[in-house]
Amino acid sequence: MTETTVIHTVLFTFLVFLVEAASRPNIVVIVADDLGWNDVSFHGSDQISTPHLDELAYKGVLLKNYYVSPICTPTRGALMSGRHPIHTGLQHSVILGSEPYGLPLNVSIMPEWLQKLGYRTHMVGKWHLGFFRKEYTPLYRGFESHYGYYLGCGDYYDHSSEATPDYFGYDFWRNDTIDYTSIGQYSTDIFTKEAVNIINNHNPSEPLFLYLPYQAVHSGNLPDGNPLQAPQKYIKRFPHIKNTKRRTYAGMVSALDDAVGTVVDALKSQGLYDNSVILFTTDNGGPANGFDGNAANNFPLRGVKATLWEGGVRGTGFVHSPILQKQGYTAEQMIHVCDWLPTLYRAAGGDPKQMKDLDGYDLWDMLSNNAKSIRTGMLHNIDPYGPKGALREGDYKLLYGKISKTWGGWYPPWQVDTDSETYHYDKMDSHNIDEVIKYFSVSNQNSKEFSMFSPLKIDCGPVPANASTNCDPERKPCLYHIPSDPCEFHNIADQHPVVVKKMMDIISHYNSTMVPPLNTHQDPAGNPRNNNGAWVPWMK
Repeated sequence: MTETTVIHTVLFTFLVFLVEAASRPNIVVIVADDLGWNDVSFHGSDQISTPHLDELAYKGVLLKNYYVSPICTPTRGALMSGRHPIHTGLQHSVILGSEPYGLPLNVSIMPEWLQKLGYRTHMVGKWHLGFFRKEYTPLYRGFESHYGYYLGCGDYYDHSSEATPDYFGYDFWRNDTIDYTSIGQYSTDIFTKEAVNIINNHNPSEPLFLYLPYQAVHSGNLPDGNPLQAPQKYIKRFPHIKNTKRRTYAGMVSALDDAVGTVVDALKSQGLYDNSVILFTTDNGGPANGFDGNAANNFPLRGVKATLWEGGVRGTGFVHSPILQKQGYTAEQMIHVCDWLPTLYRAAGGDPKQMKDLDGYDLWDMLSNNAKSIRTGMLHNIDPYGPKGALREGDYKLLYGKISKTWGGWYPPWQVDTDSETYHYDKMDSHNIDEVIKYFSVSNQNSKEFSMFSPLKIDCGPVPANASTNCDPERKPCLYHIPSDPCEFHNIADQHPVVVKKMMDIISHYNSTMVPPLNTHQDPAGNPRNNNGAWVPWMK
């Protein structure tokens, strides 16, 4: 082969790459932090209207049986890597403050894969996958730009982050530089402004990947800060909610809803929308009933964030895209958060078979055509520090070990000021079912809908008097038939010993493949007090 032929071949290959890249869809992944099942009107909330999210959900694919991890870091790691947290060491809790670990560097993540297909990759918002060394931060993991913060929570206005009272500092970045210009600006607003700027300045001849994990609606700093923060213009939209905390929380959700609408409008104005795939997801169930000082709600699902009950792991989410073959339907198929990497990579024109050691499935054709479910089960989690775990296999869900009893109830949304006390977790223990039964009967009579579409509601059926006492997973595994009992009222383990045995055997198999949790103690060298008052990578 002559030198001229080689040059022509290289040029032709490059031109083919450019043509293919130009035809690939833009991918926008929007993550809401701690959004509860009952916090959006497309799930039938009769308190909080979310018109922008509703329109996208109803005209896209609304996900009914979609599951995430029960807490932040594990979900984000699975979303980015396509691997279950038990295979990345992120299965226990979250990265707290200056704990020196993160999503392992030998794991390729979504922006790195998409860059191979010619995508421009940008991130706006929360990371929470490690920052003790700079190599763990977004710019070194496939993102061209990052505007946001590294830790799990913080103040929405001054952008300080409190890991503990002794570990407190500033956490806001533009790329690899601490950004103090954002002080005093509400995070939802400035993240949206940044996202719109990226869209407006994007070259439409190249495909765009925008990862937009909002701070909303996570609690602010605890214990010393203000956990619920929203501009008054949003809080004033909800005079019908008399409970002050729930009304403020509703304002936070409404600000997020407006933000998503603004981002979609920007895609349309730049001519990018018609060739875009938009994924919206929460990272876990809502911290209901005062958990983390929050006022989220998962009713009628059982449990809260950080638990393995449905309220902790059933995710609020949808896919919206003009390029879907079928749109405007509710997906009954089973989906797990680790499926998004191979699914979106396939939507982008990539071949997921190139990806090794994935736990996720490519569901693009299934979602685009409303085809038969590919998944038949999923591991919710195994936490060896419990020990505890949960597994879905077919229609059955099994829980075992030290599953939270304190936060294992059914918590109605706060409406009047006294609800914060009446329904508070310390008065709604595992033996108090009377208030729950009363609320179920009242809510079924007085429900209202904000949308012209039909919201996705959960039908729990009658509440048995022993719903909160018939399961003690620490003593022996509990079993639920989720399609007929989505609210986990009826423990049927005693009636199905063969199913329990089979599912515990599957748990044992997963356990044999698990890597140890990476969690470790906070490193004093990473304390902001030792780094000019800021959270920064402190190790070389």
